[in-house]
Amino acid sequence: MVLLMHECKSHRKSLLVWSLCVGALCFACLLLYDSLADSMDSMSAMFSEMGAFSQALGMDKVSIGTLEGYYAVEISIMLSLGGGLFAAMSGSALVAKEEEGHTSEFLNTLPLSRLQILAAKYAAFLCLVFLFGVVTLLFVLAGFACMGESVHMANLLRYQGAAFLMQLEIGSICFFFSAICRKKPTGAALGLTVFLYVLDLLLRVVPALKPAKYITPFYFANASDIFAESAVNMPLLFGGACACVVFFLASLFIYCRRDISG
Repeated sequence: MVLLMHECKSHRKSLLVWSLCVGALCFACLLLYDSLADSMDSMSAMFSEMGAFSQALGMDKVSIGTLEGYYAVEISIMLSLGGGLFAAMSGSALVAKEEEGHTSEFLNTLPLSRLQILAAKYAAFLCLVFLFGVVTLLFVLAGFACMGESVHMANLLRYQGAAFLMQLEIGSICFFFSAICRKKPTGAALGLTVFLYVLDLLLRVVPALKPAKYITPFYFANASDIFAESAVNMPLLFGGACACVVFFLASLFIYCRRDISG
């Protein structure tokens, strides 16, 4: 518990900056809708006829002529990509920072097994991602309230839940990278997140890439799909949860067996 609290405290500035920046950006963009409302109908019709572009962003499923559709198409991009990058950075830093900062020797002299150390760090990662989701959700709800608009709460929570699992999957992969590296693999973590996001865009317009939906977690956390169908893809969601478990266990297996420098 002490190590868990220490890790959460050490990452509180990063959590604060990322959650407030992403949340405030979403809030501001929701308020911006009011000034665009008059032209949204014509923009929605125009975008819906742009073929591959509209399919990639989900504008063929929901209309940006409504605030809810605008959120599903535009705002969710910032939430998904921002959340994915935050999870990637957090996951990639938690373990490798000890060797990079030459603090692993001290950490391993504590009356804690490597299993306990890694479990505490992963628990801290879960807390950070969860708090990020809570803060950004509050900003979104505040935006809808300021606009005097209601949102389908069930769909919003479905999307938030899917986005949370998406962030956990990306972060778990990066946590695995952190467990096998001697320095924080920040570049690889950010690159992986952007690659998975672009892959999701491409597979929606290139039929040959459709099997890639089992690779990128951005696919099951797509707000347009969730708001249009009022449901989430449960098999892919379950697969994402399994991936989190597999990468954590792989991290544990390697971390408990490799030599760690001070």
